[in-house]
Amino acid sequence: MPCVVAEEISKNAAGAGRARAAALTLLALLAVTSLLAAYQGERSAVSLALLVFLLVTPLAIAVPGMLARNRRTFAWATLCVTPHFIYALTELVANPAIRMLAASILVLSLALVVALVAYLRLTRAGGR
Repeated sequence: MPCVVAEEISKNAAGAGRARAAALTLLALLAVTSLLAAYQGERSAVSLALLVFLLVTPLAIAVPGMLARNRRTFAWATLCVTPHFIYALTELVANPAIRMLAASILVLSLALVVALVAYLRLTRAGGR
């Protein structure tokens, strides 16, 4: 009987860890998207709208699957963060006026990838 109780406690702890990882992922996603939307810099309205559309749309498409906690969505969403890295690194090097914003996007993008991978590791089949 004690083994059954320990197993149940372990399952509850694992479920709580998964819920925290999913919440952290959505929070990081919201933070990255907010920073991208906040940047208005010297760009024209058309180029800004195009940039936000290209960077935010893939992540926005992933949100329903993340809310449903679909593992496949978390897996392919890691690939959607690549343009954010490229954009942030480019702006970090090329545009000193927004260096802090670019560094923030870079750090939050990294946090998003870490949260996505953490969720995938916590929910893998046959895992601990």
